[in-house]
Amino acid sequence: MKTRKEATEYGLSFPETYLDTPFKDTNWQLVRVKGSKKAFLWVYEKDGFINLNVKVDPQWRDFWRQSYGAVIPGYHQNKEHWNTIILDGTIPDKDIKRMIGESFDIITDSPTKRIYEAVKKIPKGHVATYGRIAQMAGEPKMARAVGNALHKNPDPEHISCFRVVNSKGELSGEFAFGGAEAQTRLLEADGIKVVNGKVDLSKYGI
Repeated sequence: MKTRKEATEYGLSFPETYLDTPFKDTNWQLVRVKGSKKAFLWVYEKDGFINLNVKVDPQWRDFWRQSYGAVIPGYHQNKEHWNTIILDGTIPDKDIKRMIGESFDIITDSPTKRIYEAVKKIPKGHVATYGRIAQMAGEPKMARAVGNALHKNPDPEHISCFRVVNSKGELSGEFAFGGAEAQTRLLEADGIKVVNGKVDLSKYGI
């Protein structure tokens, strides 16, 4: 990857992204995420090379800088959280794409997103408590936020929130899944036995 076109096209291959030129200096192009409008990829030419600014996890920041001379502290940005990639041909495409991908993941991360990803990991035939999902999402104290997120589930087909129960194994209110006994039916179809509105966590919990 050496050109502006290659860099911007790869940035735009991520979901819900768009290209923006917000400054008077049109040399600077930003690939942003729709909704939040946050930029995860800055593209500009400097000293004869196309440069990319990408957000980086501090745990990986120095790894990339030490691995490649063409990865330096972020130009014109917070050097603790951003790296600049100089497209001089010395960095393999796979690593450039990995760094861009990591920047996208950091920019789009949110507690709600992590909650949904945690719910997706509940195996068929099992359940998890709100507290367990909070732990899996990296926020052990946000069990209440788990409930709020699941009530707004944007993709029930792939985010199986019916597999989430309270700390006693009790099911959600009947409104949550489209009527009385709806969650019970979904769980039983999953191979989980429901007795008096409760699931045996010692048997089915993760």
